[in-house]
Amino acid sequence: MALVRGGLDRLASAAGAVGRAAVEVGRAGAYTARTFGTPAGLRGVAVEWAWLAAHMAVYPAGLLRETLVESGDGYRTDTLPPERRGLLVADPEGAGYPILLVHGIMDNRSVFTVFRRALRRRGFGTVHAVNYSLFTGDVRTAAHELRGHVERLREVTGAERVHIVGHSLGGMIARYYVQRLGGSDVVDTLVTLGSPHTGSLSAYLMPTPLAAQLRPGSDLLRELEEPAPGCPTRFLVVWSRMDQMIVPQRNARLAHDDLHVEHLELRDVGHLSLPIDPRSVHWVVSALARSDHRRHPFRRGQAVENPRSTTYGERSSPAS
Repeated sequence: MALVRGGLDRLASAAGAVGRAAVEVGRAGAYTARTFGTPAGLRGVAVEWAWLAAHMAVYPAGLLRETLVESGDGYRTDTLPPERRGLLVADPEGAGYPILLVHGIMDNRSVFTVFRRALRRRGFGTVHAVNYSLFTGDVRTAAHELRGHVERLREVTGAERVHIVGHSLGGMIARYYVQRLGGSDVVDTLVTLGSPHTGSLSAYLMPTPLAAQLRPGSDLLRELEEPAPGCPTRFLVVWSRMDQMIVPQRNARLAHDDLHVEHLELRDVGHLSLPIDPRSVHWVVSALARSDHRRHPFRRGQAVENPRSTTYGERSSPAS
C-alpha cells in the first residue's frame, strides 16, 4: 500500500510539474502572439530576423580564433573628439579594465560585432572575444576554460581585474566562474544578456547533458543558488519580455541575496538581438564606465525592486 501511495504521489507531482510548465509555455506563447500586434513588437521581430541574416553572413569569420595581443595605448581618450570625450566615462579606473566577451550556445564571437564596436568607440582599450567549443557539453568545464582565458588576458594586459560580458549560455558560464571558481576575485563586473539564471523550459527540447543543466531546478542551478557571501562582483543583467529562447522570460532575471545585481528590462527585443539593441548597448557600456558600486555600496540582493532596475519599451507593449 505504501509503495502504491508513493507511486501515486510521484505521478501527481510529475503531473503538477507538467501542468505548471504548460501554463508557463501558454503564457509565453500568448505574450508572443500579442506582441505581433504592437508596433514595438513588430519592430523587434523585424530587427531579430534582420540581425539573424547579418549574423549568418559574418558567422564564418567569427569561427577564427582571435589573437590576444597587448594594447599599446591601453585606455585613452586624448585621440577622441571633444564631444565624445566629454561623454565617455565617470571613472577611468573602472573603464580601463580589459573586457572579455563570451558568446552563447552554437554561436561564436561574431555575435559581438556591434557590441565590440560600441565599446571601442567609447574608448575601452582592450576588448577581447573568445570562442569555446561548439561541442561544449558541461557548464563547469567551460567555466574552467574561461578561467584560463581570464588569466591570459590579465597576464598580457597587466590588469588586476577584468569585465566579462556573456550572451545567453556565455553568461551562465561566466556566472559559474565568478561564484564557484574564485572569479569574483578578479571580475569587477559581469554582464549577462539573455542568460537563463533560473533555467528555461526550452531546454527540454534539447536532449543533451548541457541542456539538462539549463532546465529549471537542475543540479547546476541549485549550486548557483547557494550562498556567495562577500562576492564583490557587480552583476548587470539584461533581459527581454520578448526573448524567445528563455521560457518563461522572467527566468533571465537574477535574484540572489549575496549578489549585487542591476537589471535592464526590455520589452521588444529578441534573444539574438540583445547584443545589438541600442538601449542594451548604451546601458551596459555606460555602466562599465563607472565604478560607483565600489564607492557607494548598497544592500546586495536587490534586483527587480531595486531603484537601479530600468525598463525600456513602449507603453503599448503587451508586457506592461
